[in-house]
Amino acid sequence: MPGKAPLRCPICAKPTDFFTDPLGPFCSSRCRQIDLGKWLGEDYRVSEPLSPEHFAEFENLEGPELDQPPR
Repeated sequence: MPGKAPLRCPICAKPTDFFTDPLGPFCSSRCRQIDLGKWLGEDYRVSEPLSPEHFAEFENLEGPELDQPPR
């Protein structure tokens, strides 16, 4: 099984361990707070309600495929 792909902090793009508690996926508390501020300021939003059709392409994924980011 290949090693984990290096992931980057979604705010500053520094390499980070996505699943590390308590900060994952962020590299620092600062980046985590910036992300929260973006949600609260509505910089991020769900553009439309999700329906079953949104998940159709993922129905047949199993095992390690589930842990891979979409391409």
